[in-house]
Amino acid sequence: MKMLGVPFALVCVVFGLSCILAGKVNKHKPWIETSYHGVITENMDTVLLDPPLVALDKDAPVPYAGEICAFMIHGQEAPFEAVVLNRTSGEGVLRAKGSVDCETQKEYTFIIQAYDCGAGANGASRKKSHKAVVHIQVDDVNEFSPVFREAVYHAAVTEEKIYDSILQVEAWDQDCSPQYSQICNYDIVTSDTPFAIDRNGNIRNTERLSYDKQLRYKIMVTAFDCGQKRATESVAVHIDVKPVCKPGWQGWNKRVDYEPGTGSKQLFPKMHLETCDGPLSAVRAMVELQTSHIGKGCDRETYSEKSLQKLCGAASGSTDLLPAPSASTNWTASLLTDNGRDSDLIFRFDGRQASNVPEQVVPQNLTDQFTIATWMKHGPSPGLRAEKETLLCNSDKTEMNRHHYSLYVHNCRLVFLLRRDFTQVDNFRPAEFHWKLEQICDKEWHYYVINVEFPAVMLFVDGVTYEPYLVTDDWPIHPSSIDTQLTVGACWQGGEVSTPRFTQYFRGSLSGLTIRPGKIETQKVISCLQACKEGLDINSLESLGKDIKFHFNPAQSVLVMEGEDLESINTAMTKVSYINSRQFPTAGLRRLHITTTIQCFGEDTCISIPDIKAVVIVLPPSEPRITITGSDRLVKPSSDLRGAMGVAPFKELRITSTVTKTDGVPFSAVHRPGVLEVMHNLDYCDVLVIGEELNPEHESLEIHHSSLMGKHLDATNSTSGISIYGVDSMAHYEEALRQVRYRNWRPAILTNRRFRLTCSELNGRYTSNEFNLEVSVLHNSAPIEHVNHMAVQSQYMRPVHHPLMVHTLNSHISGTSPAATVVIVICIAALVVIVVLGIYRLHSTHQDGSKREEDGAKDPEMDWDNSTLTITVNPMEHIGGPQAVEEEVREEEEDEDDEEDDEQAGDMSAESGDSDETEEEEEEDEREVKKEGKQKSKLEWDSSSITY
Repeated sequence: MKMLGVPFALVCVVFGLSCILAGKVNKHKPWIETSYHGVITENMDTVLLDPPLVALDKDAPVPYAGEICAFMIHGQEAPFEAVVLNRTSGEGVLRAKGSVDCETQKEYTFIIQAYDCGAGANGASRKKSHKAVVHIQVDDVNEFSPVFREAVYHAAVTEEKIYDSILQVEAWDQDCSPQYSQICNYDIVTSDTPFAIDRNGNIRNTERLSYDKQLRYKIMVTAFDCGQKRATESVAVHIDVKPVCKPGWQGWNKRVDYEPGTGSKQLFPKMHLETCDGPLSAVRAMVELQTSHIGKGCDRETYSEKSLQKLCGAASGSTDLLPAPSASTNWTASLLTDNGRDSDLIFRFDGRQASNVPEQVVPQNLTDQFTIATWMKHGPSPGLRAEKETLLCNSDKTEMNRHHYSLYVHNCRLVFLLRRDFTQVDNFRPAEFHWKLEQICDKEWHYYVINVEFPAVMLFVDGVTYEPYLVTDDWPIHPSSIDTQLTVGACWQGGEVSTPRFTQYFRGSLSGLTIRPGKIETQKVISCLQACKEGLDINSLESLGKDIKFHFNPAQSVLVMEGEDLESINTAMTKVSYINSRQFPTAGLRRLHITTTIQCFGEDTCISIPDIKAVVIVLPPSEPRITITGSDRLVKPSSDLRGAMGVAPFKELRITSTVTKTDGVPFSAVHRPGVLEVMHNLDYCDVLVIGEELNPEHESLEIHHSSLMGKHLDATNSTSGISIYGVDSMAHYEEALRQVRYRNWRPAILTNRRFRLTCSELNGRYTSNEFNLEVSVLHNSAPIEHVNHMAVQSQYMRPVHHPLMVHTLNSHISGTSPAATVVIVICIAALVVIVVLGIYRLHSTHQDGSKREEDGAKDPEMDWDNSTLTITVNPMEHIGGPQAVEEEVREEEEDEDDEEDDEQAGDMSAESGDSDETEEEEEEDEREVKKEGKQKSKLEWDSSSITY
C-alpha cells in the first residue's frame, strides 16, 4: 500500500504507534437479535418490540469501535425509522415516520442492521451487524361506525300472519380488526311497534297485522359493532301490509282538505272497489254528505232575512218577526240566541220563553193571500200525549181566548190554524190544516213555507211541496172590538183566566220567521231562500259510462249511483267531488258516509261491502278587512245646505277589502307582500248621527230612490241616520253612499254635524272600520255697501288695513272729537285708502293683461288705459259720510276673512253644481242691486277719460 507514492510502512514509522493500533482496534461486528416482533397502535408513532432493540459490540469499551452509531432499515419502503438512544449500551427504538393506518396495511416486515462508530470519530472502518427480520403488526382503533348497505329497506306482509323473518338488514364496519369491524347487534329505535329484530338483522312481526288498522309501518333500525360503537345514522324500514282479499273500497283517504274558493274538488281520485273476483250483476253506491251540524243544516248564506229576500227576488212587504235585538226591535231581546256560528242568528226556545210582537209591527190585514216562512229545528215532544207547541199565534189580547191564526206542532204534526172573520154567510170553512212529516221531529234544520190562497193552503219543506193530509172546518169568528196579540214561541191567553199569561210553549229552534200579507211566494224564490251553498258534485259528467245512472237529492247532499260494470262504477266514484260556492264558507268538518250494495246473478245480495266513513275539512277562509276611506271633514257654505239637493257628505268615499295570504299568492307592485285586494259583496251600510238626532223640522239625511235603481239595495232612514241594505257589490254600495244627501233649512244655527259610517258583510260576520265624517257650515257675511266697483276688493288683491283708518274709526266711535274734525279725518283716510286700492288694482290688472297677451288669450274688456285715468273724489259728501267709511272698513276686514275661509274650504268643498252657481249669481246680483239702490252719494269714477 502506498500513500502518495510513499510506502505504508514508512507512514506508520513516521506517525508512530497510533497508526499501528488503528488497524487492530475495530476487530468485531455489532450483534443484534435475528428477529423482532413489534406492535404499533394506528395513528401512534412508537413501536413496542419484543425483544427490545439493543446492539452489542465486543470491541467495547474501546471508543468508537465498541459504540453503536446507527440502525439501518431495508426493504418495502417501510414507514419506520430506528433511532439510537445510547451509543455505549447500544439501545435503540423503532418508531413510525408518519401516520400508520390499520385499514390501509395491517402488518409490516422489513430488515434491520446495526452499525458501530468505526475506528475513529470520522466513522472510518465502521462495521455492520448481520441482518435481522422485523415483523410489525398494526393494532386497530375503533374509529369507524357501522353503516347499512341499503339507504332504505322495503318489505310487504300479508295481514293476519306471523312471520319468522320479514326481511334482513345488514350493516358493515370499515375498521380492520375483527373486534371492531364485525357487527354484533341490531336494535329497533322506533318505540311501540309490533316488530322485533335479532343480532343477525332479521326483522319479524310480534303480532298479527291488520290492513284496516294500518296500511304501512315505518320503523328505524340501528346497528352496533363488537366495540359497541353505534351507527351514526339509522336506516328506515318500510313494511306494507297487504290485506287478505276482502271485498270493499280501497285507495281512499279518510280526510280530504278543502280550500275555500277552489271550486269542485275530487273526494276519491284513486278509489276502487275490490270484489275478490266474485261474480256480480249490479252495483249500487250511495254517497251521503252529512252537514246537519253546520249552520241551519248546511252551509248557507248568513245574510239577514231582508237581504236574502232581496237577493232572491222575493216580493217586498214581509215582516221579520224574529229580528236581531236592537233599540227598535227590542221584543226579541229576552229570547235565547245562538249566534256563534258565523253571525247566523238562531233563537232557541226551551219551553219557558216567548215574546209579544208590538202592535205597530204586526200586519193588520193578511188578506186571502199571504205567506208564513221560518227555519225550524224540532225534536220529539216528551210524554205520551204531548201538548201543543206554538211557533206563531194571533189571539185575543183580553176578555176572550180566541185564536185567529196560529202555527203549532202537535205530536210531530204541523198544524196551521186560520179562523176567518164572519162575513155575510155563516157556515163552516176550512180552519185547520194538518201535515204529518218525518222532518218535523228529526232534530234537523228545515225550511218551512206556508202559502195561503184561501181556502187552499200549501206547505213547502226544503223546497218540496206537501199537501195537507187533513183539513178540518170550523165556524168563522164573529167580529168584536177586542184587540189581538201576536206572539212568537207561545200563545197569549188574555181571557178566561185570572191572570193573562203565555201557554203552549214551543221547544226547539227558530230562525228567519217572517210573514208577508197580500202575496204568496213562488217556487223559485223558496228554492233560492233555502238553497245550500255546499254539496256533492260530479266532475265531467260526459266521462261517465252510459250504463251509469245517478241521482241527487234536492240539497245535493245525497248521491246515488248505479251500474252493471265494475270498471264504470270505479270511474264514476273517482268523479265524485265536494263543492262550496260561498266566498267565505263555514270552516270545519263535514262527514262522508258511503254505503254499497252488490247484487250477484240470481241472488239478491252476495258480497258484503263495508261502509266507508270519511271527513271533508273545510279550511278557514282568509278573513277580509273592509276599509272605508275618504275625506273626514266637509266644509260647505250655508247656501249649499239650504239648496234643494243639499250636500253629499260621502262624495269621496272609497270602500276596499283586503285579505292576508301566507303563501302561494302572486303579488304585483301595487300590493304589499302578503296582502291582496279582493272583491266581495256587502249586505248593509249604516250611517249614524253622532250627537243629537236630526231635527226633521229643518234637516234631513236621505237618498233618492232613483239612486238605488238597478241594484239589489233598499234603504230606510230615521232621525238617527240612514241604513242601506241588500246583498250587492262594494262598487254599488259606493255609488249609493255617494248619493246620500244631507240638507239643512236653517244652517245659521248649525256649527257642524258629525256622522259615522260602518259596513258589513254576512250580517256582521265581517265589519268595516268606523268612518267618522264632520260636516261644517261656512257662514257668509251680510251684504255690504260698496262705494263703487273699484272699491270692491279684487280676487287678486290683498286687503290693506291702514293704521290711520283704524285709529280714526275708533275715535269716531268713542265720540271724543268734534264732529267736523271727525268728518274731515275720516274723509282724508278714506281718500288715502281708495287711492291706494285703485293704484294697486290698476297695477295688478296691468300685469294680468300683460300675462294674458303673452299666453295669446287677451280679453279686450279687461284692458285699462291708465294713462288717462282720472279719479274724482268728493270728500265733503255729508250723506252717510262717517257711517259709509266705517262700513267700508268693516267690509274690507270681512272680505279678508271670507277670502281666508274660502281658501281653507276650497279643497274640501269641491262639489259645485250648475244650480249652486246660478243661485250664487242671483244672490250676488240681488246684493248689487241693493247696494246701488242704497248708494246716495259715493266716490265716483270719471269714466269720460277711461278707454274701453
